[in-house]
Amino acid sequence: MTPASLEPTLGRRAGLALCRGCSAINRLGTNPGCARCGETIEARIPRSREKTCAYLVAAVILYVPANMLPVMHTSSLLLEQDDTILSGVLFLLQSGSWPLALLVFVASIVVPLLKILALSVLVWLDARGSTAHLLARTQLYRAVEFIGRWSLLDIYAVTLLVAVVRMGRVAAIAPGPGALAFAAVVVLTMLAAASLDPRSAWDSLDKHPHE
Repeated sequence: MTPASLEPTLGRRAGLALCRGCSAINRLGTNPGCARCGETIEARIPRSREKTCAYLVAAVILYVPANMLPVMHTSSLLLEQDDTILSGVLFLLQSGSWPLALLVFVASIVVPLLKILALSVLVWLDARGSTAHLLARTQLYRAVEFIGRWSLLDIYAVTLLVAVVRMGRVAAIAPGPGALAFAAVVVLTMLAAASLDPRSAWDSLDKHPHE
């Protein structure tokens, strides 16, 4: 059997908390701020689930116009059209730019939807106090947080497309209202991930220590 002194325990149960500013371990109740950087020390992010839910609801609402409204307006000697994200992907495919089309499709449609679904599942399980698959849920959160670093990749891709088209003097491209809605979705999902405290999922072990 594992000695009692070596058994894993929650930091909050031991009176310890991690500083979100410098990652230093501090003892709760001794000082209001981190002993190293002065950041306010809290065992958990206040109202974490409420903040995450608010950001997710806003992201879901804006996800519809982000995909329905045109994200760019293309004009040339032969055509003038408005393109949504999906029609823009088809336009890139027809133009032979399949790598850029794949990049825009994955980054603009697949990734935001997967992030919303993943965060919704994490919040739902956390709210239920479920102890199921805690390690997998932590790894899922880390994956969402990592992907968030590349959330604006498709914006850079569209910018590159505009630059290439203008250099070739083929057409003129201007951003549409859907681009603003999509940028808002990206920011909201990033805020949702940042406001969710993955440590709160492990607090359910206090209520069900033998599960």
